Amino acid sequence: MNIHEYQAKQVLKAYGAPVAEGVAITSADQAEAAAKQLPGPLYVVKSQIHAGGRGKGKFKELGAEAKGGVRLAFSIEEAVAHAKEMLGNTLVTAQTGEAGKQVNRLYIEDGADIARELYCSLLVDRSVGQTAFVVSTEGGMDIEEVAHATPEKIHTIAINPETGVTAENIAAINAALELTGQAAEDGTSLFPILYKAFVEKDMDMLEINPLIVMENGHLRVLDAKVSFDGNALYRHEDIRALRDETEEDAKEIEASKWDLAYVALDGNIGCMVNGAGLAMATMDIIKLYGKEPANFCDVGGGAGKEKVAAAFKIITADPKVEGILVNIFGGIMKCDVIAEGVVAAVQEVGLKVPLVVRLEGTNVELGKKILNESGLAITAADDLDDAAQKIVAAVA
Repeated sequence: MNIHEYQAKQVLKAYGAPVAEGVAITSADQAEAAAKQLPGPLYVVKSQIHAGGRGKGKFKELGAEAKGGVRLAFSIEEAVAHAKEMLGNTLVTAQTGEAGKQVNRLYIEDGADIARELYCSLLVDRSVGQTAFVVSTEGGMDIEEVAHATPEKIHTIAINPETGVTAENIAAINAALELTGQAAEDGTSLFPILYKAFVEKDMDMLEINPLIVMENGHLRVLDAKVSFDGNALYRHEDIRALRDETEEDAKEIEASKWDLAYVALDGNIGCMVNGAGLAMATMDIIKLYGKEPANFCDVGGGAGKEKVAAAFKIITADPKVEGILVNIFGGIMKCDVIAEGVVAAVQEVGLKVPLVVRLEGTNVELGKKILNESGLAITAADDLDDAAQKIVAAVA
């Protein structure tokens, strides 16, 4: 689950991280009062969407010369003008794609005198099985570009979960970021704070870009991007309350109600499988034969008829879907249950696109019998390769 920048800063501030004062608003009418709560005279007006690259983004409605989604204001009047121009318009960034995202929230924040911009993130480093700091002196830039052009400027410091952040770890991070004096002293307290928040709140990622050294020598979290492990949200009611469903795909929201692993993609062939590995293989073979998957949809190993029907209806609700491939290997999941769910869903919502079904495993013959006797226009496949070729041919 992702949250907005201002929410991420609230979470980090509660742990003691240094963040600027700021006020979130949802209406331009609130901008003046929000700015008056801040010291000034410099204000930063930030679009709040679940995507990076906001500063370099452009608003669809404002033309090619429009300013980006993060703007400086040197007076309250200018902050209000920015708010009026930004709220309700569609911000397009490198991460949103051409469709962009409508800006429904702004964060008006107190400005800062910046001496240096740094990069700092925490994530799970699967190569060592530990949470790790990934840091660089090249803050404020796309970290992917830094990794490609100057990989030697990116440093990874893994943290032993038995010890937490040690003095040795802090020294290594400070050295990697070239922090000295007051900034290094601030790092001594900040880095354990970030690690504690990451672990205690079950974060998937905590990215601060940039982490700044101010003119007075102190560190400040200038931007924050945080995502959480969805499987752990039951432990964090406070985090669940931060969810903004307007930033999520409606199909993914519906899928979460059925405990389905569903991710919307940009292709035109809908996929329903059981098992993440099988899902990846199914998407790969669709691409191999020249088409693109419209989704990742894993119904899981123990889904019932109703859950399968719900998954099918979510897939067909996507207007981009021109064909559907159901690929089930029945172990715990029985093929007849899959067949019954597919038939029930098709009978309820209709079948307007080609449907290819490949079943194998437990009760496979019974499953095929249910499909064959359904009277529906379902194309059977013998194996995954056959299924992929048939669905690609059907939508060509």
